[in-house]
Amino acid sequence: MSIRNTVETDLDTIRTLIEQQQTVNTVTLDRYNDYLETGHYRHDWTWVVEENGVIQALAIWWGGSDDAYPYSIDGLYYAGDGDPVPTWTELIKHGMASRPADAEPPEYHFFLDGDWESDAAVVAALEPRVKAGAAAGWTAITDRLRYEWLAEYGLPPRSTRLHFEPADDDAFVDMFMRVSAGSLDAATARDVARLGAEAAAREEVALYQTMLVGDRRWWRFGYDAEGKLIGFAIPSKNNGGPVVGYLGVLPEHRGHGYIDDLLAEITHLLAETGAEQIRADTDFGNVPMAKAFERGGYRNFAVRRVLSFPEA
Repeated sequence: MSIRNTVETDLDTIRTLIEQQQTVNTVTLDRYNDYLETGHYRHDWTWVVEENGVIQALAIWWGGSDDAYPYSIDGLYYAGDGDPVPTWTELIKHGMASRPADAEPPEYHFFLDGDWESDAAVVAALEPRVKAGAAAGWTAITDRLRYEWLAEYGLPPRSTRLHFEPADDDAFVDMFMRVSAGSLDAATARDVARLGAEAAAREEVALYQTMLVGDRRWWRFGYDAEGKLIGFAIPSKNNGGPVVGYLGVLPEHRGHGYIDDLLAEITHLLAETGAEQIRADTDFGNVPMAKAFERGGYRNFAVRRVLSFPEA
């Protein structure tokens, strides 16, 4: 078995595999062509298994256009005979080995319909990919509910008990550190375990600063009538459109429904930029956030399954 990066002469084979094997793979033909031009997909981030000059398997990794290394797999494909799991495992390990040891750990994301477990084709396509991911070290599985707000749903009431102001990066780092205490978000917990609270907070701020089409000027702190700092709200935007980037309530102010105020502010701010659709994710286990989305007029439309390394 020989593993190598793709080259231009592989494009016809790659595009054929994409068209033939679309179940649970994030890549579509249009996405592949577009992202190859913008640098989110690259030949040196894409690997194939080749036997006797014939491509047997393919792994397409995704990363930011300015990133030095890819972050996640968008598609695994198999053209050989037999069990694909051992081959995919080696492909995943090869991609991981291309990254420096201190780089942010990569993940594998699947975007699934809400009723995916009743679809035999989806279950059959997902199972070997999850097995290959686990064999390569991605043994932690987090399911995230995907929510969507549409303009036709109407805007939630804007907060009358909080007012919102901008703040500088250092202040946001401090806020990320403070709200990470007791957070129900699995990714936040993993980052804090991996890096420590301050480094994880700085990484989060850097991440949202570099979101491709988000605007740093949208970020807000929320204060009550007495001027007490309650929490923060980060409206943002990525290639797919406007998103609820992040919001958090300080631990000492939790339990008073401020999460609704912060989410409403994000929704209004994005709507004011012309957004007619806003998307957001939250972990299955983060019940307060899920309920806040539902109160705020967001509707659950899908599931994101995330494979990652377990906490250290």
